[in-house]
Amino acid sequence: MKREIIITSDGSTTIQIPEWNEQYHSIHGAIQEAYHVFIKQGLESISKKKISILEIGFGTGLNAFITFLEAQKNKLEIDYVGVEAYPVSLEEIEQLNYVSELEATSFMDVFSKFHKSTWEEEHLIPNDFSLRKRKQFFHEITDQNHFDLIYFDAFGARLQPELWTEEIFSKMFVALKDKGTLVTYSAKGSVRRAMQAKGFTVERLPGPPGKREMLRAVK
Repeated sequence: MKREIIITSDGSTTIQIPEWNEQYHSIHGAIQEAYHVFIKQGLESISKKKISILEIGFGTGLNAFITFLEAQKNKLEIDYVGVEAYPVSLEEIEQLNYVSELEATSFMDVFSKFHKSTWEEEHLIPNDFSLRKRKQFFHEITDQNHFDLIYFDAFGARLQPELWTEEIFSKMFVALKDKGTLVTYSAKGSVRRAMQAKGFTVERLPGPPGKREMLRAVK
């Protein structure tokens, strides 16, 4: 399926799939969305210095890289697992401008290592940030009571409703530790109800630019 690199409203890039009219990040600002949804409403809500994170949809690595930058700034120890069924190619990664837009050129090698590191193995980037990329479908996730935080960044329910079902959120619930948190850009009523049906306490929060609301769910 054809994919294109486009510029979003905040100047940062994302990948677009023209056939689906879908992007990996918000066209209103890829970096703005990542910071608002996953850092402000996710990472910053966890009152611990050692945090285990599961990302549903590793994609371009933007959420992981921003988390790394925040960890460096706030002296956090991060155990990061990114799940992705269809990895982005290195050729596409080289066209993304996240390092320059985030003014993080001193960490260019880190962003590169995120994508060049082997799958299914743990990598220390550096010692206080461990990354494990897993190439698997979301319904294959079997983690139990392991994560403090989940970044749920799958393609939207309009295109892939099977990724936003009670079955999937049951797996997310089991994967989280008690009081663990899941954040997502989605605010659909069907998504909120699916989360609640599996035991989550769900709240609507102000969304990123271009989106009125988002969801945060707590186990």
